[in-house]
Amino acid sequence: MPTRTAEPTAVTARALAPDLARGFMLLFIALANSHYFLSGRPVLGGYPRDGSPLDSAVTWLIATFVDGRAFPMFGLLFGYGVAHMVSRQADAGPRAVRRLLWRRSLALVVIGTLHGLLLYAGDILAAYGVLLFLGAWTVRWKDRWLLVTAAFFFVLCTLPGDGSLSVSTDPPDAALLPTDVVTMIVERAQAAPLIALLGPVGSMCPFLLGLWAGRRRILEQPERYGTLLRMTAAVGVGVAVLGAQPVSLMLAGTVPVPDRPTLELLGPLHDATGILGGLGYAATVTLLARRLDNRRGRVVEAVAATGQRSMTCYLTQSVIWALVFTPFLLDLSATLTVTRTALLALATWTATLPLAHHLHRSGRRGPFEVLVRRVTYGRPVGAQRFSRRG
Repeated sequence: MPTRTAEPTAVTARALAPDLARGFMLLFIALANSHYFLSGRPVLGGYPRDGSPLDSAVTWLIATFVDGRAFPMFGLLFGYGVAHMVSRQADAGPRAVRRLLWRRSLALVVIGTLHGLLLYAGDILAAYGVLLFLGAWTVRWKDRWLLVTAAFFFVLCTLPGDGSLSVSTDPPDAALLPTDVVTMIVERAQAAPLIALLGPVGSMCPFLLGLWAGRRRILEQPERYGTLLRMTAAVGVGVAVLGAQPVSLMLAGTVPVPDRPTLELLGPLHDATGILGGLGYAATVTLLARRLDNRRGRVVEAVAATGQRSMTCYLTQSVIWALVFTPFLLDLSATLTVTRTALLALATWTATLPLAHHLHRSGRRGPFEVLVRRVTYGRPVGAQRFSRRG
């Protein structure tokens, strides 16, 4: 007889911490992505070099607390969610689980590719689809191999090189800011495969750690793993802040820009400590969620609802970036400053909160979450309504 495939988790059954972390993460992703569109003057790490003192302060804040820190948290939460998917397939064999994950992988690659071609050249969904395709072979690994492999990829990220965006001097290219529709498609069609295939290298470490943590449901049991979470929060965030300073102070104009070999050391340092920062942020939000779980207000509920619909809200951000920055649309890439772009990112994230909250109150998933679940599970699981908690 065919093996029954378990249903995805209903909205009411979800723990607060992972969704709250995803919701906050989307603010950081908005801040991390938007400044790379700024053009018209020399840049370093995606920041114009001729900004005001206020722009320098905002640059320091984003480079210290956001850049290279948001996406590792995304990778951790992605792996954590995959671990839950696997745990719900307890009655299925390894092949059935891999097929389920590969269907989800296919959905991410297709949506991400279209997203990268039509809206935002820096799409991460396709890269996570590739990551899941490869990661489907790791979900049955023993804990030891997950941790050893995660450590290997962490070390790989620390090696000197010129691939770090945090010290790049490249201005926005034609893929990011195309002058017309034909250029947009042609340039992005060349960039998308590179991002999709190389992106998993930097995300493999947090993804595997997310698998390990998801098996233990660490983010859902802060009372049991309190010591581990507090240590991870303190060490992870602390190391991330300290490790960011060589690059952050340089980007803010406080210290001079060193020679290229030094930059090739500082960039990977910034990125590697950001991985620890992503873990620290996830632990911090989990500890916060423990305090808020029994007294959720409207704001907490809205942020968690945004996290439950993270793909839809992420794609909504890209619609704003395309409208505001694309040269054949509003073309504000050479007009906005770092500060104004950060305010735009904050406003964009804030605008998604009531939209997600409305869907939550009406018991509906986000449209792209419905689509991915439909492809993954082979039936319209997202079309049904879910009763609200409370």
